[in-house]
Amino acid sequence: MSESRFKQQRREQPEPQEGSRPVPKLVLTVIGVLLAWAVYYLYSSFSPMPASLGDDRVAVDFAVPLTADGGQLYTANCVACHQASGAGVPGVFPPLSKSEWVDASDPGVMIRILLHGIHGPLTVEGAQYNGEMPHFNKLSDEEIAALVTHVRSSFGNAASATDAKTVAQVREETKDQQTPWKGDEDLRPLLGK
Repeated sequence: MSESRFKQQRREQPEPQEGSRPVPKLVLTVIGVLLAWAVYYLYSSFSPMPASLGDDRVAVDFAVPLTADGGQLYTANCVACHQASGAGVPGVFPPLSKSEWVDASDPGVMIRILLHGIHGPLTVEGAQYNGEMPHFNKLSDEEIAALVTHVRSSFGNAASATDAKTVAQVREETKDQQTPWKGDEDLRPLLGK
């Protein structure tokens, strides 16, 4: 009987022991050498970057121009609908090139459209468009003048330029207009047709 008890004890694994297995000194030496080399490398290779290595831009290059750029404003606000060519999207968004609304003798027509937007049917070059154009009254007078001037002189248009004073005057005249223009119904009389 005693023999079976010893067999069972021999089958058992030894009890786990806590011990200390320090990192080998060779590994610690390698880590120390690499750390010393990294510090030395950073110290020896540091040099403040001279300005001559830059891309030759100076603070003035980053200054925002004091005058509004109509082309940039068109790209930021209008190109998604009226396209980069000003041709619009047939049946959806009207063209700005050779449009009677853009080429009107009075730039106030286009200024009114930008200030209050349009909702409803609008005829452009004989084609009917029934959509909605948002207002851009958040733009300053200078920005609207630059945008109007850009559109009236681009895309094959050769209409006169306008200025911020004209935009301010139209803004004052139409300050009671709280809703978008009703397309041809409100705007056609401005063309005198």
